[in-house]
Amino acid sequence: MTAAPRVPDHLRVYAVGDIHGRADLLRILLDMIQEDAARAPAGPQRRIVFLGDYVDRGPDSKGVIDMLLAEAPAGFSACHLSGNHEDMLLTFLERPESGGHWLWNGGKETLRSYGADTESDLPSLRDRFRAALPTAHYDFLRTLRMHEVIGDYAFVHAGVRPGVAIADQDPADLLWIRDEFLTSDAEFGKVVVHGHTPTRQPVLAANRIGLDTGAFSSGHLSAVVLSGATRRILST
Repeated sequence: MTAAPRVPDHLRVYAVGDIHGRADLLRILLDMIQEDAARAPAGPQRRIVFLGDYVDRGPDSKGVIDMLLAEAPAGFSACHLSGNHEDMLLTFLERPESGGHWLWNGGKETLRSYGADTESDLPSLRDRFRAALPTAHYDFLRTLRMHEVIGDYAFVHAGVRPGVAIADQDPADLLWIRDEFLTSDAEFGKVVVHGHTPTRQPVLAANRIGLDTGAFSSGHLSAVVLSGATRRILST
């Protein structure tokens, strides 16, 4: 990509990394985003893209989804992408025998946040969790998007497979890919904005922007601000 990547002039975009049950940090970051937008010149529309992994590991997955379901901040539109943890949760609801992997990866914290039991056999856990999960939350999880493209940027959860067009990516790669994507210096057709792989600081590379800063354990939830050809980081 020869020219500096841009978002359209009529848009100011905020992309938020992996939240993982930290409703407290999400509230702080949303306030920071609103304050940042208020300081910006009037005119551009504001859009927030959430990159997935809203649930698991942290203490308040339910509170995170409650917050995401609430009306977007005044003057903003929102896009919610799926992460691999939302995919594991839905798979557990459909096939409870698969739940051991999810529970080991933070699912127990999600169950606790909904007041559901964490010690029964897997089918009973599924039944109790499904009963505790509000319909609005279930519908939200089932209708998450896999990617969003804005200007010269593509927003996904984990990354993309090099050499494959964004529209043709395997959903499993969008949710789970790591090494083949992270070690690639290829141009992907768009600058890929992603989470999934935690790093101490956001990664600002020529072909990708990584925003998972391990919020559930580090206390740092990060976002990138894209305006015209500029990019800046906000972090709790």
